[in-house]
Amino acid sequence: MTVDGWVDVHAHFTPPITERERTARWEAMRAQHFMAPRPHHWSPRATLDYMDRTGIAMQMLSNIPRKLEELRASNDYGAQVVADHPSRFGLLAALPTDDPEAALAEIERADTDLRADGYAVSAAYNGVSLGDERLEPVWAELDRRRAVVFAHPNAYAPARSWHPIPLVEVAFETARSVVDMLYAGVFRRHPHVTLILAHAGGALPALSGRLGLLGTEAWVPNPQRITPEEIRRHLGRLYLDTAASGADSALAPAFTMVPRDHLVYGADCGVPCSTEATMAANIEALRHSGVLVGDEADQLGRRAMELFPSVAQRLR
Repeated sequence: MTVDGWVDVHAHFTPPITERERTARWEAMRAQHFMAPRPHHWSPRATLDYMDRTGIAMQMLSNIPRKLEELRASNDYGAQVVADHPSRFGLLAALPTDDPEAALAEIERADTDLRADGYAVSAAYNGVSLGDERLEPVWAELDRRRAVVFAHPNAYAPARSWHPIPLVEVAFETARSVVDMLYAGVFRRHPHVTLILAHAGGALPALSGRLGLLGTEAWVPNPQRITPEEIRRHLGRLYLDTAASGADSALAPAFTMVPRDHLVYGADCGVPCSTEATMAANIEALRHSGVLVGDEADQLGRRAMELFPSVAQRLR
């Protein structure tokens, strides 16, 4: 299944590691019931080959290591990949959101030195939710910059109930973190941040009606006095990507929460839980959707160019 000039906002990369490190990571994943048949290897050349065969014009690369030194080194490598292939890749620079000062420094470095197109954050980075009050200066700076921020759950946490985390749990981690942001007033105070959620927002769209109905009842702690209208408005401002979520069962609840022009293409390319077969099946689901109408699949496939002017400029 091929497309024509789509931009993938949800693509991962891995900085170069040794074969021994690659095998050790693979064995650690299998110990957590992620039964990948072989060690994962990412390279720009193989990724570009896939993009050429599929019709993907550009990928927005992200990678969020759990240690600050590794995160900074990863951002450096991602910036070099973009510098080598500026019309094919963009960089969403990772932010260490367990350390506000380090995150602020990385925002500035990513903009000034790395020329990143946007930022990537983890829904729960080393146990710190995106709604944590300590992150207020970080959101304020991102708001000042009118930044586009991609939020991704931690797909490498320990397995739950013998199931690998990417199968189910990632959907709920995203929902929990965004609900934390909602009740902390992050969206109210920082309306100029554009937040893209991975995997069509995970479980959030399906829960959005419940939040609107019950979220401001007297038995719900609500220190910021968020109103039902604000819940609907703030959730409606979010953007959702289509990674592993091209089926109508994911698209239908998404459109109950966000406008139809807030869906963007994402493939989850570059990680062991995605294969060319699953990514092709996801595109096919979008192409033959009963929820999308007209040429909406192609529209969402190119929508990232509206969110990232630097990407549109390089593509031109």
